[in-house]
Amino acid sequence: FSFGRGHDRGGLIACCAALFAAACPAKSAAKQAMSAPVTLFLIAGEPSGDRLGAALMAGLRTLVPDMTFAGVGGPLMQAQGLTSLFPMEDLSVMGIAEVLPKYFHLKQRIRLEAQAALESAATALVTIDSPDFCLRVAAIVKAARPDVPVIHYVAPSVWAWRPGRAAKMARVVDHVLALLPFEPPYMTAAGMTCDFVGHPVVAEALATPAEKAAVAGQGPLLLALPGSRRGEVTRLAPVFGAVVARMKDRHPDLRVALPTVRGVAGLVRDLTADWAVPPWIIEDPDQKRAAFAAADVALAASGTVSLELAANGCPMVIAYDMHPLTLWLMRRAALIDTVTLVNLVSETRVVPEFIGPDCRADKIAPALEAVLADPSAQRAAMAVTMDRLGKGGLAPGLRAAESVLKSIQAGLRR
Repeated sequence: FSFGRGHDRGGLIACCAALFAAACPAKSAAKQAMSAPVTLFLIAGEPSGDRLGAALMAGLRTLVPDMTFAGVGGPLMQAQGLTSLFPMEDLSVMGIAEVLPKYFHLKQRIRLEAQAALESAATALVTIDSPDFCLRVAAIVKAARPDVPVIHYVAPSVWAWRPGRAAKMARVVDHVLALLPFEPPYMTAAGMTCDFVGHPVVAEALATPAEKAAVAGQGPLLLALPGSRRGEVTRLAPVFGAVVARMKDRHPDLRVALPTVRGVAGLVRDLTADWAVPPWIIEDPDQKRAAFAAADVALAASGTVSLELAANGCPMVIAYDMHPLTLWLMRRAALIDTVTLVNLVSETRVVPEFIGPDCRADKIAPALEAVLADPSAQRAAMAVTMDRLGKGGLAPGLRAAESVLKSIQAGLRR
């Protein structure tokens, strides 16, 4: 594997982080009132995208109070005023082999969303993560309305695999909102404009001391986080359960908390019913926040959750498995030697990860024990990660809103 591909990543990250810290004005030209009513059509297909979309909508409403929204999103975006065309969970599929059985269903959803976007006569289309789905919708919309600005929130990880995606994306996307400080040069090189807007994890509320104390108890608290998609949970829950059994042998007073999301909560209950330690299954956001703050260590699926854990200073081990075909294809295309965002942003490799064939209880449990015994190296890397993602600056949702309005205004001037 090759991580940098000739780029000075350390200097690039430090430079971008410094620019971000200096670029946090209270007001900007983007806050000026738009000359006509603005409707945005937004698409989110994952819980992480729902969080991004909700923060963006809140920021936009701060800047343009009469803005209206249409599209697809989850409960957080709906709470900000979006009426979703259909349940967001319909789009929560990851992996080449996993998508194939739902191909025709997803294709139907793509056509439905594109038609709805066109009929809405939206000022701009904002697609949030889920690029394999969202960019297909964007292509249909762009073909019918070349003038409509298309903004994609979350730069695709072209620095990790399939670098050619940036050039393909530039055919239908005008502007990108990047979460990681080293991503804008990859996007601008492909012909799109791009702003680093900071990662929303740095602005999310943390548990109060009282909330944390309410979760306190005897014995270590393990956070089990087997993902938010049905396929992930089905594949990982048995492995995580076997890890829990091994940990209980060493820690008879072990406690397990398992935060989950609406779409898979029932499945999680079914798959964890026989665990050696019955997990506390959490759907309430306040309880989840308290569990993240109080946990001694976490076993988590690969993804954004590693940054949530870092924000809470919770040491972790990452474990992930997928269909063998998907794993084989991704490894052939990989440009990096780690999938954990804390490792990438901090430029360390302090978070152990067990992917594919290594996703086994006999390997994972000793790593959890080692991290539980000495989390100091991880805590230092987590602090660096939060600083580089924009901690202390303008809230990422508001910064993203500024960037969206700037992009729309630039499109209208063209």
